[in-house]
Amino acid sequence: MTDSPSTFRSGFVSFVGRPNAGKSTLTNALVGQKVAITSDKPQTTRTVVRGIVHRPDGQLILVDTPGIHRPRTLLGERLNDLVEATWTEVDVVAICLPANEKIGPGDRRIAENAHKLKKGIKRVAIATKTDLASPDRLAEHLMEISALGAELGIDWAEIIPVSSKLGAEQGQITLLGDVLLNLLPEGPPLYPEGDLTDAPDEILVAELIREAALEGVRDELPHSIAVVVEEMGLREGRDEAKPLMDIHANLFLERDSQKGIIIGHKGSRLADVGRRARLQITELLGVPIYLDLHVKIAKDWQRDPRQLRRLGF
Repeated sequence: MTDSPSTFRSGFVSFVGRPNAGKSTLTNALVGQKVAITSDKPQTTRTVVRGIVHRPDGQLILVDTPGIHRPRTLLGERLNDLVEATWTEVDVVAICLPANEKIGPGDRRIAENAHKLKKGIKRVAIATKTDLASPDRLAEHLMEISALGAELGIDWAEIIPVSSKLGAEQGQITLLGDVLLNLLPEGPPLYPEGDLTDAPDEILVAELIREAALEGVRDELPHSIAVVVEEMGLREGRDEAKPLMDIHANLFLERDSQKGIIIGHKGSRLADVGRRARLQITELLGVPIYLDLHVKIAKDWQRDPRQLRRLGF
């Protein structure tokens, strides 16, 4: 029996998985606009980002979470705790398992934890990054997911292969949205029409600056970068037809030795970070911006409770 066309569904789906499993890219693809930053650096996501998908038949709230990993710092412990607190309060937990990688111990631990959740929460497995796997490898991966569920006693509500990069043109993203929406309870919209995320602009702006700073850095530096927007507002005294948004932000690092890498020769790299961030922020806010960006040191902030509080963790 199919649902009547008048049935409206709404609820929360949490994307969980190891770092770099494709959760943020999938969130952006489903929302149809960038609400979560992405990079090829593990543990890019540090906050819970809610992306809102509006459809005639329902509203899908996607909860993108940090990648679950073996923590080496207090920040890592807090991020893992944040994920596990989040997925106890959603309707569907969707475990993202990259098709171009074997299912490993980290994936197994995540699946085991998902199995322990209360019965009312539905479990879905998403085979991500299918564009990076051959047809034979994808078929093998889907069988591995099925076997993992059988071994742990998980009754997968769905096993869904998808490519965030190719899925839009191939209809996979729409199909994924259909599948997830059908798993949600009937209910009214939870967010106003037009809202694509519930994150404050200051948080989105800080994340876009951090994303620009992550490009091209290596080793431990990506984990040492944090950004805080100190002030943000329209400049006073401007013609209403020519608004300008002033943004003052600090980019924090853990050690003085990292400063030169971020700033670059005669400030060239920091200027490039600012240029790329401005383009993204202007697109987000819809007004020209003036970005005042400074680099500061918050010594060993990932391990310091006081510094973590100061930086919003």
